[in-house]
Amino acid sequence: MTEERNHLGTALHRWRDRLAPADVGLPATGRRRAAGLRREELAALAGLSVDHLVRLEQGRTSRPSEQVAAALARALHLETSERDHLYRLAHLPQPGSGRISVHVPPSVQRLLAALTREALAVFAADSTLITCTGLWAALFGEPAQPPAKQRNLVRETFLPERDASRLPRSERGREATEAALVADLRTAQGTFPDDPRLRGLIQECTTRSPRFAPLWSQGVAGALGHDRKTIAHPAVGEITLDCDILTVPGSDLRIVAYTAAAGTRSAEQLDFLRVTATHAPLLSRAEDS
Repeated sequence: MTEERNHLGTALHRWRDRLAPADVGLPATGRRRAAGLRREELAALAGLSVDHLVRLEQGRTSRPSEQVAAALARALHLETSERDHLYRLAHLPQPGSGRISVHVPPSVQRLLAALTREALAVFAADSTLITCTGLWAALFGEPAQPPAKQRNLVRETFLPERDASRLPRSERGREATEAALVADLRTAQGTFPDDPRLRGLIQECTTRSPRFAPLWSQGVAGALGHDRKTIAHPAVGEITLDCDILTVPGSDLRIVAYTAAAGTRSAEQLDFLRVTATHAPLLSRAEDS
């Protein structure tokens, strides 16, 4: 395909060229022949193989899946209008306003890149983990390994498919935590009644979880707020932290932060975990978006 007709590949290349490693939380190592991210760096951030990215940029494939397009939009720090342009070039339907968005705005990605020493994560409206800092991964375990279904807090709580011992315990108790989580999901359903992923999550939990079904039948809607939680960590033992949820104006994303007061044992435990934490924010894999 000629460059003139390879609009998607040209756009991807230009968007890649305008990003410096520091923009995405990567160290600028070695001499660089050209400005911008290397293909290997973008591929790693988006959860793609380098060969797949090369084929997209060279026009040997021009119809990526919606999951790949969403991952590239996040990795390239595209604004909403640019993300929509990417979808048009890829011959994909525009992300609908009635669907739960997993697009993380560049401003939020820059925030995470600047606060890599903190335990922060971004969740979608259905409580699916989208991205997080390295300290979050050190605290709760590497989230980029299990598929997206297992990165959903509702499913992890009511339908655990892996070791649930790392799930935080609220000082308010399990029943209150589960009730608040279901009420928050009810609010999401009111906002996104036609989202297929959300419908599937609710149906699966209602069918398979004896704890979820009665809570859901109560019809209570609400929003998650401040909490104090304890995590049983295999390296530092039990660590108790404040949990706060920040909202992003104009978006249904939530930024969840775990912090500790300076001078406390919990702060010392977090300092220990920072030694093993990666410096770059971790992103969902393209095939799991």
